[in-house]
Amino acid sequence: MNPHASDPAAVLWDMDGTLIDSEPYWIAAEKALATRFGVDWTDEDGLELVGQALPYSAAVLASRGVDLPEVEIIEFLLSSVAADVTERVPWQEDARALLTEVVSAGIPCALVTMSYARLAAAFQARAPEAFQVVVSGDEVERGKPDPEAYLLAASRLGVEIDRCVAIEDSRAGVRSAVASGARTLAVRRLTPVERIEGVSRVRSFEGVDLGTIREIAAGRVIDELDDIDD
Repeated sequence: MNPHASDPAAVLWDMDGTLIDSEPYWIAAEKALATRFGVDWTDEDGLELVGQALPYSAAVLASRGVDLPEVEIIEFLLSSVAADVTERVPWQEDARALLTEVVSAGIPCALVTMSYARLAAAFQARAPEAFQVVVSGDEVERGKPDPEAYLLAASRLGVEIDRCVAIEDSRAGVRSAVASGARTLAVRRLTPVERIEGVSRVRSFEGVDLGTIREIAAGRVIDELDDIDD
């Protein structure tokens, strides 16, 4: 299908939390590793790491008492979560429906994740036609909230970042998308979504469709969270 004249140049998707409900996998892996070293690690601790680059998460775990080199912490987390995702991809069904609609309209899509290539590939294998470009956390020098990953995705797609819509769920991810210059849509998942000028915020993707994406690309700002996340 040929893209509509009002379509964004591309839609850039975060993975963990936004497209798949994998954050519980990450938190479970963090807890398992922390337990090995007698470190208390709660769900709240895990939520603090949502959307962060893996080296950052590894450094936090190490600072709390996980006595391993950061590269080994990252390897443990990746191996655990990749095995879980390979066994079962926990789709966020509202995001899956929106992704299907965007892809069916012929709009280029990129996956922009702080997970490393191994995990991104495990997910992409379940949606092989969806993403023309994948940018993973091990391909960038500066992870989210730095804009590098989003700028790299737009560059690889050959489009201007300010004509793209980025879809995120975490504080770090939203800040990364905004800093890149992309129009940004934030969905409320496990953590609050802060109010940032120009960022659209929704409770879920129920009721969000291709028309909504086109409006956001054109500059409309939607905010469904002004009563709960400020």
